[in-house]
Amino acid sequence: MTADLTIDQIRADVADALGEDPADVPLDESLVDHGIDSVRIMALLERWRRDLGVRADFADLAERPAIEAWAELLGAA
Repeated sequence: MTADLTIDQIRADVADALGEDPADVPLDESLVDHGIDSVRIMALLERWRRDLGVRADFADLAERPAIEAWAELLGAA
């Protein structure tokens, strides 16, 4: 958990990984339906671990691939 990660940052990072505008990435829908895959999830997780000290497992993110779910899991503000 980190205080530096926000739901807006998660959304922006996901949008960047997908090559989309953050406004086009839904908060409550499955990101799989929007093109996220295991490689992108792992890349995001590694970035957050490295830059923000996030402690989460890939399986947890893959099980609930929605920004709102990730924000809760990651303790985002």
